[in-house]
Amino acid sequence: MSETEKPRQKLRTGFTTGTCATAAARAALISIITKKKINSIKVSLPKEKEITINVASCKFSDTTSRCSVIKDGGDDPDVTHGAEIFVDLEITDNIGQIEIDGGDGVGRVTKPGLGLEIGSAAINPTPKKMIIQNLTEVGKEVLRKNGIRVVISVPKGKEIAPKTDNPRLGIINGISILGTTGIVIPYSTASFAASIRQSLDVTIAMGDNTVVLTTGGRSEDFAKKEIKLPDHCFVQMGDFSGYTIQQCAKKSIKKAHVAGFIGKLTKIAMGVKQTHVKGSKVDMDFLAKMAQKCNAGQEVIQEIKKANTARHAQEIIIKNKIDGFFTAICKEAHEQMRAHSENKVEIDVILFDFDGCALGRYP
Repeated sequence: MSETEKPRQKLRTGFTTGTCATAAARAALISIITKKKINSIKVSLPKEKEITINVASCKFSDTTSRCSVIKDGGDDPDVTHGAEIFVDLEITDNIGQIEIDGGDGVGRVTKPGLGLEIGSAAINPTPKKMIIQNLTEVGKEVLRKNGIRVVISVPKGKEIAPKTDNPRLGIINGISILGTTGIVIPYSTASFAASIRQSLDVTIAMGDNTVVLTTGGRSEDFAKKEIKLPDHCFVQMGDFSGYTIQQCAKKSIKKAHVAGFIGKLTKIAMGVKQTHVKGSKVDMDFLAKMAQKCNAGQEVIQEIKKANTARHAQEIIIKNKIDGFFTAICKEAHEQMRAHSENKVEIDVILFDFDGCALGRYP
């Protein structure tokens, strides 16, 4: 390994906008319950992890509270780093109900394909679950007699939004409240490449020559239900599909199962070796051509060309029952990955929907 390949130091993790909103909401509720200003707060993350976060501001009355948390992206080059995320929390008469909405600086959804209702605040499902879980943990007594309403706002959200993909995705007037794990893993080519090589070396050291390459944690969880192999055979390749399969070939891995969702697998099928969202975009014309090959009608083809995201295209394909489309994407991804491996690695591709069902596979 050359000196340039070694990460100089361990990169600092951060926390997501979803975790900030959760921390502010939890602090807001506790301040009402205890009648005390909260300076730091423990937050429950997905997968039973906990993190302690500083609370930047906290004001409260008997039934309302406003708390804020400063977003910390760690060593990730994140445009939301340093943004102050506020939660206005109110005790309501809706017994047992937790309502969550976006205020100033949180974007509104105007296009399909994001897994969120058009017109709703751009708050993803995992942050919503985190907020509900955390408020339920500390507010059981409150929820027996009352409800809780949470409004998330980001004063600089409108200013930050043009630096994100939100305008292209049809999310207007602010940023999104995001996160699937609650933690931001720094996006570093050198450190990620090193971790991929290390993971493959562990697989080989354990006497195995088959791996499951996934684009992230969620696709890995879904793949584990489909493919029964030891944990050390599962390798998260993230955005580095080309590099990972080349390393598999170099290290004499015999077979690689490749598992992911429509967006990343489409990029792989297009021949993109590095699929980070900022580095490449899904080409809707490519997906339209794939649909045409599967005998989709002109109306469907035009709809796909205008699709907002790969997920939106997926919804169009499912709605119009275009047979063979997802298998065709898997076949193209298979051929590209085979080529990147110089035909040295046997490859099997699975495309999951967002609930973990296999939509397509090849061969």
